[in-house]
Amino acid sequence: MIRKYQCEERKLIQIENQESPFLFYINPDESEKRYLVDTLKFDEHTLNSALDPDELSRLEFEPEHFAIIYKRPRNYSAEDQFLFKVSSVGAFIFKDKLIVVLNEEIPLLDGIMFSKSPTPIFLFLRLIYRSIFHFLEHLKIISQIADELQDKINSAMENRHLLNLFTLEKSLVYYLNSINSNGVLIEKLRANATKIGLTVEEQELLDDIYIENNQCYRQAEILSNVLSGLMDARASIVSNNLNVLMKTLNIITIAIMVPTFVVSAFSMNVSIPLERHPLAFWMILGMALMSVLGFILFWRYKRW
Repeated sequence: MIRKYQCEERKLIQIENQESPFLFYINPDESEKRYLVDTLKFDEHTLNSALDPDELSRLEFEPEHFAIIYKRPRNYSAEDQFLFKVSSVGAFIFKDKLIVVLNEEIPLLDGIMFSKSPTPIFLFLRLIYRSIFHFLEHLKIISQIADELQDKINSAMENRHLLNLFTLEKSLVYYLNSINSNGVLIEKLRANATKIGLTVEEQELLDDIYIENNQCYRQAEILSNVLSGLMDARASIVSNNLNVLMKTLNIITIAIMVPTFVVSAFSMNVSIPLERHPLAFWMILGMALMSVLGFILFWRYKRW
């Protein structure tokens, strides 16, 4: 599927049946891939890499354009079960147009405004800038979910919450790898700024992107270290909660067994004391209650 855009009123507007400097190929079919490879001279391996969610970010120079693959977070779905995934986006930049290839429809242009009609390279820089903020937004969500899971782990004995926390930690590993991969790409872009032909404004934007990506990486690293460092403590909390429950059940069981023993001793079919006493029932009941009270006092004395 192809989507065409042009800049109107400081933002990109989708257009139909017109020449456009900004083309977005969303999960292209075979005929669209053949057009990109045969007509626009895309490297077929690079094109397939742009559709591979596990591909690392990179920069490649071709005779008529240069190709960039960068990472961005995927939109979270409840079906993912607390697993935040990443995806790859391919940007093929010509002198007069930008072609973006991605494997799913995602809102790449949301919230992007321009003071003037952007050049292809400037639009790409804004896309990767938006990707960094998308990572930051997901990190905030992961932090909030982790706090909620911690509260549930402190008061529950189910492994489900602990497994969800492990899934979040796994997501942060993916995010760290992707953000670091984007960082390598940004450094290559800065090193090749002259070859790419960046203007002063675009170089300043690239410097801002470099700083924001480093801060994003540090924030993800700190959050990952916090979750990893406290994972053993949370597992111990679950185990301790189970021990407390078992202790409570043992107290209840023993407390029931003591008076049961007293009553059972006086219900045997043999001669026993008090068998002919008119208050035997109440006396036996009192002895049972006294045994419970004695057990409670003994438990408190031992501080079990």
